[in-house]
Amino acid sequence: MKMKNTHTQAVDKQFGSQAKDYLTSTVHSQGADLQRLATLLAPFPDAHVIDLGCGAGHASFVAARVVKNVVAYDLSAQMLDVVAQAAKDKELNNITVQQGVAESLPFDDSSADIIISRYSAHHWHDVGQALREVARVLKPGGKFIMMDVVSPGHPLLDIYLQTIEVLRDTSHVRNYSPGEWLNMASEAGLIAREVTTDRLPLEFTSWIARMRTPEHFAVAIRELQKVMSEDVIKHFEIQTDGSFTSDIMMLVASKN
Repeated sequence: MKMKNTHTQAVDKQFGSQAKDYLTSTVHSQGADLQRLATLLAPFPDAHVIDLGCGAGHASFVAARVVKNVVAYDLSAQMLDVVAQAAKDKELNNITVQQGVAESLPFDDSSADIIISRYSAHHWHDVGQALREVARVLKPGGKFIMMDVVSPGHPLLDIYLQTIEVLRDTSHVRNYSPGEWLNMASEAGLIAREVTTDRLPLEFTSWIARMRTPEHFAVAIRELQKVMSEDVIKHFEIQTDGSFTSDIMMLVASKN
């Protein structure tokens, strides 16, 4: 597949080599949001679901156990190889994989019952365009379920979060605030039905190791943490070893 821009290349390079690490990551393979996702999908056993930016496939695996079929969709071919093998190992025969970018979906208008996305949107080049594509592909009344780390919104807290995220992972674009998500969803023609917020503890060593962050960037994050104001330290619950807690959100929206 021909890459469209340098950001796309950066994301593919960053995640391709870490695909198997994400499959075994506790942060990605577990969580109350996955349990909530299963509950939300359970009433739709005949649903055709697309997992947008599927990563190592954890949301796809949850969905496949309760719906008719799932397309695991991601930019990284290596991630998709991991998903395909894991689905086979788990005997989830209703998962297919497809490669592509979030901003240009190779699916027909009004062809999906539900589109889900977990821990992916902060890498998308243009979230607004991706959400317009989600609205196009969803059937009338279809659901969009998004789970991601979100910004607290306050400028001081926001700049700290974006800085450590891009130091850790240079393919990072932005963690949006809940308000920004609601605005972007509305502008794309999606109606927010539920917003659930939670907190996600992140252990520093594994958080860095998962992205194979270069040592100089890891040191920069730790040095930054040491000079942050009390407001930042308190909100993110920054520990002496660098571990901290982020805000996460689940958005459930629908198409008219």
